[in-house]
Amino acid sequence: MAHRYPFAFSTAYRLPALALAITPRTAWVEVDEPGADSPELRVRFGAWRLRTPIENITGVQRSGGFAYLKTVGPPHLSFTDKGVTFATNGDAAVCLELRTPVKGIDPTGRIVHPGVTLTVADPDALAEEITAHPAR
Repeated sequence: MAHRYPFAFSTAYRLPALALAITPRTAWVEVDEPGADSPELRVRFGAWRLRTPIENITGVQRSGGFAYLKTVGPPHLSFTDKGVTFATNGDAAVCLELRTPVKGIDPTGRIVHPGVTLTVADPDALAEEITAHPAR
């Protein structure tokens, strides 16, 4: 079993996301429950996917206040640290730091991400579940 967190779509983000097939049906985050074999965090964001073992997550923090042009549309790559942002609003998110970078924005795996930002509908619940997960 896994707990699923939908993304929180603000009105201004809906149309650009729709053009990329990013909808509430194709955008979510899943966290395997404790006790699962090799528990993971999985992200689906339209055609993009990211997955990492829960034990690979070394930091969890809340963030927000993102600029629209820097977050609207497809996943965004940070040129500063190569982190990836999956955003459907600019208000509230969970940022995850990873021990070992993972692929996400580039399906070939040449670009890997040491961090992931997710604008789920309940960022506090996602942050709490990951922080308390016994696999960490």
